[in-house]
Amino acid sequence: MAAAMLMLALPAAQAQRVNTSSEVNKLEKVDAAAADAKKGIKAATWISRGKAYTDAYILPTKELGRGVPVQVLQMNVGEPQNMVEGEFMGAPVIVLDYEYVDVYVNPQSYMIEGWNQKKSIAENLPETAIESFQKAYEMDPKQGAKIIPQAQNLANALIQQGEALNNLGKTLEASKNFELAYRVLCIVPEAYNIENVGNLYNAGMLKTMYASTLQGEEALAAFADGERMLKEVIETGYNDGVGNAYYFLFHCYYGQKEADRETYLAKAKEALLTGIQLFPKNATILDGLMQLYTAEQGVGDPAELTTMIETSLKEDPTNYDLWFGRGRVYNAMKEYDECIRSFEKCAELRPGDFEPNFYTGYFIIEKANAQVEALNNDPTMTYEKYEEENAKINLVYAEAIPWLEKAHELNPSDVATIEYLNSLCFRLRDIDGMMDKYNKYHELFLQTR
Repeated sequence: MAAAMLMLALPAAQAQRVNTSSEVNKLEKVDAAAADAKKGIKAATWISRGKAYTDAYILPTKELGRGVPVQVLQMNVGEPQNMVEGEFMGAPVIVLDYEYVDVYVNPQSYMIEGWNQKKSIAENLPETAIESFQKAYEMDPKQGAKIIPQAQNLANALIQQGEALNNLGKTLEASKNFELAYRVLCIVPEAYNIENVGNLYNAGMLKTMYASTLQGEEALAAFADGERMLKEVIETGYNDGVGNAYYFLFHCYYGQKEADRETYLAKAKEALLTGIQLFPKNATILDGLMQLYTAEQGVGDPAELTTMIETSLKEDPTNYDLWFGRGRVYNAMKEYDECIRSFEKCAELRPGDFEPNFYTGYFIIEKANAQVEALNNDPTMTYEKYEEENAKINLVYAEAIPWLEKAHELNPSDVATIEYLNSLCFRLRDIDGMMDKYNKYHELFLQTR
């Protein structure tokens, strides 16, 4: 019905204005000129070729942009071949089916939300354009001023298409577009600026994400390509403000450990240590270090991380992520009191959040579990002493209940919290008032089965 209403709201128009044969003829002409013995030695010929290929690349999506009213699109492009209801990024849309693209329109605002390009006028259009501009600059650097606007035009289109591809979950294709945008703006030195490196960073980040979905040789190759791009990003001095390039570079090295475990684990560690030294507040890098130190035997002692964290906390004592990371590090070292203190601080900083309340209770349980394990493994323990120590441990378990009850209050649907409260209250049922709590949480627990 929404699609039908949109059809009624739009004026009649001709089909999408892409004359494929005409565009192919233009490409054939500029190719012939570049191959001509006399014309092919002129930079202007290659600039014209680059422009023609750029225009052909841009044409199918020239009128598209997020937030563009569909009426404007219809007037400039024409009427779609078909119109159906669909979904885009988890939301309902109207899909306008054109020859070259499917356009996703918000059914309430009639604004363009995104698109999917289904085909191109020819293969490798942006790559050929970049090669042409590069050839022109090599022939005559003085033509740089003429190349720059053409290069910028192509880069803008590549970035826009890269964002559209990423929104569709086409991570590999999006990565390629962002790298091409970076490369075309590097042809003429006068056009280069450090902000352009952000395109290469996006390319490397997306390639790393894509590599994580692969296995075997394909994964190794993709991680190596991500490494290549991210190392170049770092070498340029580009700064995204937080240093996440080091975090993604870590993943590229870590993803190649099957090729040479010792070498790539060392590189992974070095990337994170360099990153945390330059960006001490980056909780993501810290999280990567904790993953590496706790998952890979022999990489390093997690205790090394505490010095880094304490230094960072002196500079930023109310940083929730750092306190959270501190708790995880101390848990990895089985120093439960410091771990719990860290999460209590997290709860102090964000008292209305489920997460810190839950984890404070959770790690109190972990502390008590460790005490039970030690008690059970003590061969000298008499029955009387065992009962005495066990009663003390029960008091530790009891400390977790208020935290978990607060977590349950903040998120009543969390099953893990209910399960912990159910088992804890049963264990402590001989303590005054605990049986009533058990009955309450056991009933909720049964409802989750």
